[in-house]
Amino acid sequence: MVGHGNGLGASSIHLGTAKLTDKIMLRTARQELNKTRLGTFVLPGFATLKDMDMAISEGVDVFQVASHCTEATVTKQYIEYAKKKGKEVYGVLMMSHMVDSEILMEQAILMQDYGVQGVLFMDSAGALLPQNVSERVYAIKSVDIKVGHHPHNNLGLAVANALIAVEAGATMLDGTTCGLGAGAGNLPLEVIVPLLHKLGYKTGINEDALFECADYIRSEFPLPKVDPISIVSGLSGVFSGFKPLVLKASKEYGASSYDIFRELGRQKTVAGQEDMVIEIAKELSKT
Repeated sequence: MVGHGNGLGASSIHLGTAKLTDKIMLRTARQELNKTRLGTFVLPGFATLKDMDMAISEGVDVFQVASHCTEATVTKQYIEYAKKKGKEVYGVLMMSHMVDSEILMEQAILMQDYGVQGVLFMDSAGALLPQNVSERVYAIKSVDIKVGHHPHNNLGLAVANALIAVEAGATMLDGTTCGLGAGAGNLPLEVIVPLLHKLGYKTGINEDALFECADYIRSEFPLPKVDPISIVSGLSGVFSGFKPLVLKASKEYGASSYDIFRELGRQKTVAGQEDMVIEIAKELSKT
């Protein structure tokens, strides 16, 4: 998957400006791929069908079309459009900790009806425990569809949750080299792939090539880590991508970053409500 963290069309001052355009990123990646399919992420509201057309023209093979865990209906037009264009399409249910497994299953059925080839549930806040992951896999798998998991590492459980997901029947995992991603990061590929091989699973990924990539990333980029603010984010069930905004607001208004996250969690804030960070920081600074 290639692109901005919030997908096609999401690069902005509000959400973070990417150094390269979606088109350049996709084109560059496409030129380097020989056997691997090129994928990208679509979040309705940020991406448009025009963005999808651009991605298709640049050689995208696979689309992940995502929604909040209770709003699968917003993905219908995008999923059907990608299918009409002959592309491989998967649904993604974000902030999956906010609903129980039965509701998640109902949302997965909707995506299945729209034509996806599988459904991934995203632990956007890094809030899920292993037992929560297995429950969700079993629920989605019960409707006879491929299941995948997208972990975040806020509680240090990304690898454990990924292994639990696979043991429960998931056949897809989202990860990144060195866990690059929001909050405390995503599932680190250089850890999970060798573990899957050790357990007897086949991935088709060359471990040494993955290690070389990880060494390069470590030498060039600051890496995510499990720190107290990420832990509080996970415990509060707040989207990992809020971390930079919370740290900035905490410094500007003199409010505790931990308290900001806890209040965001109490108000069940989700991505798209970033303005709440400043409002809450202002209120907390008065107390």
